[in-house]
Order: sequence, then C-alpha cells, then structure tokens
Amino acid sequence: MKWGILATGSIAKKFASTILAMKDEGEALVAVGSRSLEKAKAFAEEHRIPTCYGSYQELAQAPDVEAVYVATPNNLHYENCRMCLLAGKHVLCEKPFTLRPEQAEELYSLAKEKGLFLMEAFWIRLLPLYDALIPMLRDGRIGEIREIRVQYGFTSQGARRERKFRSELGGGALLDIGIYNLGFLQMVTGTAPLSFSTQTLRLNEFRTDAYSDITLVYANGCTAHSIQTIGQELERNALITGTLGTVFLEDFQHAVQMTIKVQGQEEETLTYPMDINGFEYEIREASRCAAMGKFCSDIYPPKDSIALSQLLFDIRQSWNMQFDGE
Repeated sequence: MKWGILATGSIAKKFASTILAMKDEGEALVAVGSRSLEKAKAFAEEHRIPTCYGSYQELAQAPDVEAVYVATPNNLHYENCRMCLLAGKHVLCEKPFTLRPEQAEELYSLAKEKGLFLMEAFWIRLLPLYDALIPMLRDGRIGEIREIRVQYGFTSQGARRERKFRSELGGGALLDIGIYNLGFLQMVTGTAPLSFSTQTLRLNEFRTDAYSDITLVYANGCTAHSIQTIGQELERNALITGTLGTVFLEDFQHAVQMTIKVQGQEEETLTYPMDINGFEYEIREASRCAAMGKFCSDIYPPKDSIALSQLLFDIRQSWNMQFDGE
C-alpha cells in the first residue's frame, strides 16, 4: 500500500523506517506532510520519500497516497483523521485515538460510511507474543486471573518534556504511556473494568498528570494495579497472577518473552521475536484489511478502541482534568 505520513516527530521516524524495511511486502512510503515545508523536506530526504508537503491538508489530498499514518499531537488526532477520511484515505492513527470517546465513535462511523479502513495504532495488540498469551489465558493455563500488576515510566527533559505534558496538546503520562498499561489490561481481561480508583496522583508544572497509581476491579473479581509516570524510570513489566500460577513479562510493551510458572510444573520461558520492530504487524493488518475492503480490524475492533478511549476519559474526568480548548 502507498503510505503518507502526517507529521515528522520521533514516532513518525520509527514508522517510516519500518515501511522502508517492508518494501518487499509491497509497502511504500510516497509522501510526508508537515506544517513546516522545511521539516517535511528534511524528513523526506532522511527517509528517501519522493514527495513532501508543507501542510497536512496537501498530504491528505495527495492523489498517489492510499493510506495515511497520523502521527500528529494528541489534540489533533480527531480532526486529522476526519480530514483524511473525507479525502478518501485509509487511516492508521497514533494512540491515543481521540481525547473523547464520542469522537472515536464518530470517526469509526465515518470510516464505515466511506468504506475506508481505520484503526488506532495500538501496535502491541498485534504482537506475536499476545497471539499466544491471550488464548493461553482464556484456556485457563494459570487458572482464574486474580491480580495483574503493570507499570511503565521514563524521564524526559526540555522540549520533549514540554510536548509530553502541555495541556493544549493533550499531554500527561496517562494518555502518553498509561494507555499501554490500560490497553494491556484490556487484552488480558478481555473486558472493561467495573470500577477504578486512583491511589496516587501527582501533577506537573503544566497541571497535567506526571504520575498515577490506579486500581481497577473487574467483574470476575480480578484486581489490577497500573502505574504510569513520566519523570521516573520504571521497567515496563507486567505480572499476571492466577489461581494456578503466574505469567511474567519483563517488557510488556516490546513483548518478546514471557515466563510461565504453573503449580506442579517446571518454569517455562517462551520467546516470540519480532520481524522488525513491532510496527510491522499493524501495518500488515491495515494493508490486509484495506485490500479486503474492510473498514476495521477484527483483531483490534472499534469497540475496543472506543472502550479504551472511554476509560481514559473517565479516569481523567475523575481527576477533574480538562484539556485547554476541549
């Protein structure tokens, strides 16, 4: 499929490098758009992209672009996705998909109406390890799941820190990386929580969340604990505890290995290497679905994306947090 990239930040660079590594699969990066033509030109030169545009609108209207990867700041995702869909492009949009659940519902409805593919780029959902883990949990390998612990934290400085936290950009640790934690919990439990409560919340100088510790309770009695922070280094690990054993992921985001301990059995470590860097699976899914004329993915369907958006929104509302201009 012929791809265009909207924006030129670090996540766009990773996506571009992945597409370049997939040329033998028929993937091609044909254009990039930025609000700065100078930045677009520099990005195009770095990633061998033939065409660059100095506005998002021009990229959306480009005749040779079949699909757009939206990598703009969080606050622009809704309007950028809508613009691309109205221009007749398939869309893969960076997480968080939208800042409000009703925006997510509207976009998926629009994609269906237009007969175009749309998916939130929650890339870990499609990793090979989870293709193995989720059926294993459903089959009761470690019994009934009783507790899950997941954490993710990193530090940032200067302009990057400001971009991560600014309210007008839809900033904060929850939307930036907490979405990985909550999306992981959605995969493992297969459902939305009955309730949640915030144990600890720390705000930054931009009045968005720098640290939060959230407890979630599910219908089957499972309790989950999610810690997400920008300002402290935390290993991206997760522990799933069941009535018969545990599953430990040393890195649940770049998930390639899990260790299973079941009562009465030897400890087992399973490895599921990625083909490139993990982004290839969402790209393949987008191209597969678009070629089949599908407006959404069966692996990460709209209902799950909308439910995740709703949970993020509800948590933020419980903090009395609202983004500038929302």
